[in-house]
Amino acid sequence: MNPRTIHAWVAALLAPLAAAHAAETPAPPKPNIIFVLFDDLGWPQVPAFRPESAFKMPAMDRLKREGMRFTDAHAAASVCTPTRYGVITGRYPMRIGQFGVLTTFAAPIIDPQRLTIGAMLQSAGYHTACFGKWHLGMNIQAKGKATGNELPIGTKVADSPVTRGFDQAVVYPEARDIGLLVGGDKVIANMKEVEVQPFMAKTTVAWLEEQSKQSAPFFLYLPLSTPHTPIVPAPEYAGKSGVNGKEKEYGDWIYEGDDVLGKVLDTLDRLHLADNTVIMVGSDNGAAGRIYPPLRACKTSIYEGGHREPFIARWPGHIKPASTCADTICLNDIMATCAALAGVTLPANAAEDSVSILPDLLGTATGPVREATVHQAPNGELAIRQGPWKLIFAKGGKRELYNMQTDLSETHDVVAENPAIVDKLTALMQHYIDTGRSTPGAAQSNEHAIQLDGRKPKKGKAAQKEQAEVRMAMDQNFD
Repeated sequence: MNPRTIHAWVAALLAPLAAAHAAETPAPPKPNIIFVLFDDLGWPQVPAFRPESAFKMPAMDRLKREGMRFTDAHAAASVCTPTRYGVITGRYPMRIGQFGVLTTFAAPIIDPQRLTIGAMLQSAGYHTACFGKWHLGMNIQAKGKATGNELPIGTKVADSPVTRGFDQAVVYPEARDIGLLVGGDKVIANMKEVEVQPFMAKTTVAWLEEQSKQSAPFFLYLPLSTPHTPIVPAPEYAGKSGVNGKEKEYGDWIYEGDDVLGKVLDTLDRLHLADNTVIMVGSDNGAAGRIYPPLRACKTSIYEGGHREPFIARWPGHIKPASTCADTICLNDIMATCAALAGVTLPANAAEDSVSILPDLLGTATGPVREATVHQAPNGELAIRQGPWKLIFAKGGKRELYNMQTDLSETHDVVAENPAIVDKLTALMQHYIDTGRSTPGAAQSNEHAIQLDGRKPKKGKAAQKEQAEVRMAMDQNFD
C-alpha cells in the first residue's frame, strides 16, 4: 500500500477525536495507561526472561532495564479468545463456557451489559482506543461469509469494540483474517497481510500524537499480530532478527512486533508522555507448536508452557527500574489494576476475577496479591494455583499436583503424597465456581455450568438445566 494512502487513512480515522475533544477542560492528573498484548509469544522466547533465546527483542530488553519483570505471570487461558475475554472483563472465561477460539463471523461473547476495562476507564475520564486483534466476536453484517478479507468497504459491523468501551478502534476479527480491517462500526479496508502490522503501528503513533494535545488521560489497548500466523514480516525487517534457518522469517516477525513496541516507547519519549504513562506488556498464551525449556508443553496446554507468559511493566518514578517480582499474577488483573490507577471503585458485578497488582508495581505489597489463580485449556481442563501448588483437573476426573517452586517443568506428579492439599485446592476451586467470583464480594452467577473433570460445558437445553441447578445451589448457599 502506498505510504501516502496509509497516512490519509490514519488522519481520517483520528480526525473525529480532535474535533470531539478540542474544547475539553483540564482533567485531574491521572496516569495514562497502555497495555500491549503479543499473540502466541512464549515466556522462554523472550531474552529478557530466558537469555539463551535465539530471538532479538530490544524493546523488551529496554523495558526489563527500565521496569519490573514478573517471573510468574499467567494468561487466564492457553489460547487467544478466552484470554482476551479475561483481559477486557477481568473475569475468568470459564464462567461463560468460552474455552475455544472464535472465527471471523462469530457473535460477540462480551455481554453488552457487562462492564469492560474500556467502559470503566471512560467513566473515569479516559480516552480509550484499541488497535489490532480483537478476537472477541463482532456482528459483521455481510452476505457470503466464505472469506472474511474480501468484504465491501463500508460493510456494517455491530458490536465492535466501540460498543464495548473504546472511543476509537481499528481492529481485525481474528488472525485468519488480519487483512479485514474494521474501523468503528464498518469495514474500512481489505489489506494485504504484510501491510497490517505497519499500518497499526502508524495508527498507534498518530493516535498518541493526538493524545499529547489533549488534557484527558488515555488508555490504549494494543493487541499485536506477532508472532501468530500468518508470519508476514514487512520487507524492511528481513534479516533484522539475525535468526537463520527455518525460523528466519519467524524470527523477523517477532522482531517486527517488538519494534512496534519500540515505536510506542520512542513516541512516548518524543511527546514527553513517558513519565506519566504506565505501560504493561504481556502475551495471550504460550508459543504455538514450540516447546522451550524449562516449561512443559506449549499453547493449548494446561501445563505452564500453555499459559505462563512474559509480563513487564514500567512507570518511571513509581516502578523500580530493573526490578523483578515473583508474585503470581494473571492478565485478568489488568482491569482491577487500571481501576486502582484511575481511582475507580469496581461494582460487585464486574471484574469478579481481577486483583490489582498495583502494590506489586509500587513495591508496597506485604504478601501475595492473589489468593489463587485459575488456568484453563481449550479441551476443558482446568487448574488452580496457590502458592507453590498447582492442581490440574484433567479429563475423566484425574487430578495432577505439582510443586512449582521445586518442579517448574511439571515432571513429578505428587497428588498421591498430598491428599490434604488436593482436598483444599479442590474445595477452593469449587468455592470460586459456586460463588461466581474469586475475589471478595457478593456472589454472582456463571452463564455456564463448570465441570471439574476436564469436560467442556454442555450446550443447549442440557446446559440450561444444569446451570439452573447450579444457580439454585448458589442461592441456597448464599442465603
